Amino acid sequence: MSTTNAVNGGENAGTTATAFGISYAITALFNVLLVIVKENIPGFQDGMVAITGHHWVTHGLTDIVVFVVLGIILSRTSVAKMPVSSLINYIVASTVVSGLLLVGYFTVA
Repeated sequence: MSTTNAVNGGENAGTTATAFGISYAITALFNVLLVIVKENIPGFQDGMVAITGHHWVTHGLTDIVVFVVLGIILSRTSVAKMPVSSLINYIVASTVVSGLLLVGYFTVA
């Protein structure tokens, strides 16, 4: 597979790469949702502290579990086939949207 052809969308990314790329995109958005939930639902953060001793440790572990489990599930489906350029677009878009949502939330909150 040539790099130029793959980057231009001429070839599909591998099943595992696509599955975990999509998993990253979803997990990035999930991460923002979890931050917002922790900040707005009384007792939720305390529950996370009770699990590991610190809410950020629980938050990070939850993100890792979501990423890995979702990646494994997606790698076993036909969803995990797309051009490299599309996968890159999803990853970049989810990263940008997640960052903007966090900045927006903490700017308003």
